[in-house]
Amino acid sequence: MSKLPLFPSSVVGSLPRPAFVLDLINDRPPLAPERYAHELAAAIRYAVALQEHAGIDVVTDGEWGRKSYIGVIAELAHGFALGTFPDGRPFTLVTDQLAPKTPGFIAREVTFLKLITSKHIKSTLPSPALLGERLWSAEKSSRAYPTRDAFVRACVPILRRELELIRDAGADIAQIDDPHLCLFVDPAVRAKYADPDAAAAFAVDMVNEVVSGITGITIAVHLCRRAGGRARGEACHGGGYGPIISQLNRLKVHHLTMEFTAPQAGDMAVFRELREDFQIGLGCVDVTPGQIDSAETIAGRVRQALEFLAPERITLNPDCGFAPGSGAVVSLDEAYRKLCHEAEAARMLREQFG
Repeated sequence: MSKLPLFPSSVVGSLPRPAFVLDLINDRPPLAPERYAHELAAAIRYAVALQEHAGIDVVTDGEWGRKSYIGVIAELAHGFALGTFPDGRPFTLVTDQLAPKTPGFIAREVTFLKLITSKHIKSTLPSPALLGERLWSAEKSSRAYPTRDAFVRACVPILRRELELIRDAGADIAQIDDPHLCLFVDPAVRAKYADPDAAAAFAVDMVNEVVSGITGITIAVHLCRRAGGRARGEACHGGGYGPIISQLNRLKVHHLTMEFTAPQAGDMAVFRELREDFQIGLGCVDVTPGQIDSAETIAGRVRQALEFLAPERITLNPDCGFAPGSGAVVSLDEAYRKLCHEAEAARMLREQFG
């Protein structure tokens, strides 16, 4: 595979799901396994072709084969109760001790991508602390795991094994998404914790246990402020990255993906405080529905980052995934146009700085 160019363009993970894909993964109507696999493969081929045609250098399958990004843990392990919210979105809750179920579920996404693209491939995993935040309930989970932290620790070996299989399947990048860690930039969130620094440190420790000693693949951590709020009307979290810099510098990973299109993300001078060996996935494309940045606007954000980072350290990407949450309604055509502008911005920057 060819080496990535200067200023490689990437997606964070998810792409918007057309109604057809949502119906497919939610069994509307139920299909025989062979037919389901055939239709899903056709859909993912389209998602990849869309990214390729836009000019993106690092692609994913759009996470189209997962009913829920976080709930994918229930494909990897037994111990979860599954259900549906009144609005039709799926929910997952731990109710029993975890036990391996189908290791390689996510790795098989990579195996299929290797068959259909020559681009660099990214695979995504939820972080242990994120799973703890979303899937543990004091009322319904405590018989299996008396504390949230106990459940988080139980997720580590499940995720670590999947990371090994993702590496073995041939992914170039494995990205662990940890919006939970990034919540600790927000003073309002920090105020809810007796010791917010200890809680952030625990989230980092758990990621480090998942990745420690694993070689042969670039490992990234994606930090966001629930950018999905821009699609679903939820609150986005404010505050610069300063409060978690010391924790970020402890991560045993190669790459940090950080959002920077929103004013609340703070000053890019924070890059001076990060370890110099980190590659930076610069969130330079706004994912807000209806907001389509020009290529020049995107390139301008990267030029700001170049005041603090060498060109070789920067990857271009949207702030977050384009399909935040299974209930979000986001235009796939709009996301495609945004990716086209991202790729064009990368070409402009290569001409200027290459």
